[in-house]
Amino acid sequence: MIQNIRGTKDILPDQIGQWHSLERIFNEVTTLYGYKELRTPIFEKTEVFSRSIGDNTDIVNKEMYTFIDKGGESVTLRPEMTAALVRSVIQNSLTQEVSALRLWYFGPFFRYERPQKGRLRQFHQFGAECIRSPYPESDVEIILLANQLIRKAGISDYQLNINTLGNDSSRTLYKDELTKYLTSNKEQLSEDSKFRLETNPLRVLDSKSENDKLVIESAPSILDFLDDESRNHFDVVKSMLDDAKVPYKIDPKLVRGLDYYCHTVFEFKSGALGAQDAFGGGGRYDGLFSQLGGKLTPAVGFAMGVERLLLIIENSAPEQVIKQSDCDVFIVCMNENLLKDAFKISEMLRSNGYSTFCDLHRRSMKAQMRETNKLNAKHCIIIGEDEIKRNAVTIKNMITSKQVEIKIDLLHTISFS
Repeated sequence: MIQNIRGTKDILPDQIGQWHSLERIFNEVTTLYGYKELRTPIFEKTEVFSRSIGDNTDIVNKEMYTFIDKGGESVTLRPEMTAALVRSVIQNSLTQEVSALRLWYFGPFFRYERPQKGRLRQFHQFGAECIRSPYPESDVEIILLANQLIRKAGISDYQLNINTLGNDSSRTLYKDELTKYLTSNKEQLSEDSKFRLETNPLRVLDSKSENDKLVIESAPSILDFLDDESRNHFDVVKSMLDDAKVPYKIDPKLVRGLDYYCHTVFEFKSGALGAQDAFGGGGRYDGLFSQLGGKLTPAVGFAMGVERLLLIIENSAPEQVIKQSDCDVFIVCMNENLLKDAFKISEMLRSNGYSTFCDLHRRSMKAQMRETNKLNAKHCIIIGEDEIKRNAVTIKNMITSKQVEIKIDLLHTISFS
């Protein structure tokens, strides 16, 4: 038997209701904030990601699905969306006629990681980006959008962590000091962190190694190296979050995993996920547009793992789990001669918006009634020879067991909800 590829997962019919529920929330919340959907191809030229994410990140070095196509070009299945979205915005000149470009996306992404609970090789993300505003207000708007979405999904037990990476000058001063500190403790670092020390020392702060964490505890804090511009930007973010009554924790070690961030970075965590507790996050990336060949354009955004959101809902808010509604009406035929009548009635009901099932196995009435219960149908319509001669059918409410006979011509007046 051929099975699915390791690290991928089928989304089965009894699970899809929860996905649809989240997708409705994505649409509702983004509409409230004035964001419009953008969809990009699932694969891009490899340089879109190598130039933006960073050649020395784990994503580019270890996790990307990259191959040479038949035209000899290196292409990559998208491991994240921000770089692809920025490429699309530049190519299609989307910023020309708007003061602030508000976009959102939802779809599959691909990373070659060790599969574990909530972390797949094909996974799904929802995200939003606010482009063209350099001010902290746009950082706050993005965080509020993400926070609203989480709460709409029925999740209440989570933690928002925020930090700042400052502007270029602040970050350069900090990186110099951090490099000195880490170099003096180099022998205690993991091999991955020793490599990161040479390429991007900020990434050492992102290490999950227990030994690295002990070294990082005493590392200098970027909050001590902020210039006035960086400090003011972060102060406004904190103040506006306070005004909006959104609780947060300042985490000076939070840097996120990608090279393009500056100023505000943030992350959402939930204890319902266990050790791998982050389920979303983002930040400001003012330099990314110029890295991909566009004009210097300020921007901020975030992404959330959909599989992780679903795990949190399942583990901490089971009452929010949506069960797919199976059937409004099941049509039961007394015999095979009535199948044409059943199909005619079913199409009429479907045209009125009701999900309607007919038996496809020519089974007995008793077997059809069992199927009605199995599908959790709200109503069944029983079609018999005598009723059809009277141009009528019997409707049974499967919850109350009440039965009534009604003319077929009046079926459109009945509510089957």
